[in-house]
Order: sequence, then C-alpha cells, then structure tokens
Amino acid sequence: MTERVTIAVLTYQRPADLAELLPILVSQAEDAPADVDILVVDNDPAGGAETQVRSAGARAPIRYAHEPEPGIASARNRALDESTGELLVFIDDDERPTESWLESLLAEYRRHRPVAVVGPVVSRYDVSPSPWVQAGRFFDRRRMPTGTPVTVAATNNLLLHLPWVRANGLRFDGRFGLSGGSDTLFTRQLVERGGRMLWCDEAVVIDVVPAARLTRGWVLRKAYRIGNASSRVVLDGTRPGRRLALRVILLTRGVVRLAVGSLRCLAGVLTGQLRHRARGMRTAARGAGMLSGSLGAVYSEYSRSAVR
Repeated sequence: MTERVTIAVLTYQRPADLAELLPILVSQAEDAPADVDILVVDNDPAGGAETQVRSAGARAPIRYAHEPEPGIASARNRALDESTGELLVFIDDDERPTESWLESLLAEYRRHRPVAVVGPVVSRYDVSPSPWVQAGRFFDRRRMPTGTPVTVAATNNLLLHLPWVRANGLRFDGRFGLSGGSDTLFTRQLVERGGRMLWCDEAVVIDVVPAARLTRGWVLRKAYRIGNASSRVVLDGTRPGRRLALRVILLTRGVVRLAVGSLRCLAGVLTGQLRHRARGMRTAARGAGMLSGSLGAVYSEYSRSAVR
C-alpha cells in the first residue's frame, strides 16, 4: 500500500531559501514511491510568504498554511494539524535535500515501521568560516549507521508516523517556542512512550549556513541556548521531589562543564592551540546555559529580534 506523505517546511521571512528549496522538494515528490504533497507553514505574522508559495503551488502539489503565533513550536504544531498523510516529514527552509533523501527515509520506515526516522544534516557555508570556527568544527554533526536507535532528535530532518503521534497525544510545547528545545522534548517523550526512532544515514540534507552564523558570538549564544533548553527539558513535568534532585544534578553538571571548558580555553591560550581555546569557550558557554536553565531562567534565542 502506498503511503500518503506530507513534507512540511517551516519558514520565517526567507523567500530566497524557499525559491531554492521548493523546486527540489517538488522533484523528489514526483519521483517518490508514495503520494506526496508539500506544506509550507509560514510563521511570519504578516504572512509574507503567501504570494510566493501560492504561486509555486499553482504548478505543483504545494499548500500554504499561515501560523501567526510566534515561535517554532506553534509552526510545528500547525504542520501536525495540516498534514493529510500517514507520514509527516519535517525539513527546514534553509536546508537542501540530497538526491536520495526522501526515498531513503521512506525505505527505512518501510523496512522497520518505526514511529520516527532521523537523517543527518551536513553543513555548507555561504562564506569561509573564521579560523576560530574552523578550529572548533562547530558545524560538524553526528553520523551513525543506518538502523541505529535514537533517543532524541531535532525536526530539521525527521519523519513521523502521524497516527501513532496523534493516538499518543504528542504536541510541541509552546513554552519552548522561542527558546528552542520543543523538538528535543517532543522526541524524548516519543521514545519514553514506547515509540521507536531510527537513524537513516543515507537521508542527508545540506544545511546552508549564512555568514551571520559563522561567528564566535553566534556559536557561543547557541551553546548557551542548548544548555539552557536541555536543563529545562530534563526538569519538565517532574514531580517536586524528583525535580529538586534533578536540579542539583543539573547544577553540578553545569558547574563541571563551565569549569572544564574554562580550563581547556586557558590551556589553549597558554599553548597557542586555537582548537582547545575555541572548544573550551563553547563548553563553558553550554555549562553556563545549563546552570541558568536548572534555576528556571529562559533564554529565548528565537525571539523575533534575534538573528535566525
């Protein structure tokens, strides 16, 4: 039986990225061994992408949905609600799927029938990164053998079996909409409720990294945000007694990361090794974020004044 598949693209004021991405998705949809449509969820309150998407949709199976509520969690939930297929595939608007991306995701799903399939993201730079960014290798992401179980994932390359998701009442938590982490919490809950999530290493998407992200400041802010959100995700929904114990554990881990990162940075300064200096700074920033998150502070990296 042929599955019905919805590819969901979440977008916010990126017309050039949509112009490059949508034809690639249309080509893959036409070649896929499934019934595929493309859904663009516009998180711009002004609905700035509507004309562009509807124009593209006049010639291809592309639908437009406007989600004016700020925050990526709201956009993700709108994709859940608007999807008409059995399978939902998330991809970001600043990514480009490789030739066998969709086919590979579907093949892994059909092979094992998990609740979710996760694929790798490989970075491509708009400009050459600074020596500090290159030394730290901050845009290198994990790769694993196909079929490896995964316990947490982002939505930048994720297939979901929607009947299971809906039957289990899974949604993206709006409290993490502007801080990040709603996808981490979502996939963690998916696994906790018995859903299998598997890795597919052939389903590669290319992440187009703009010059604005190839800076020391952006890397450190993101590390801080990840640490902050990770602590909040761990603490979410726990009982008061358990929460106190977890808070102490997270505080300790944050202090350790902050100390180890600072020492590694200092060692890099003393030895002249830029890699240790860069990675030490990022470790320290993540530790600081873990500390703040464990104490209840929220860092909203995706506020509308922040750089996306």
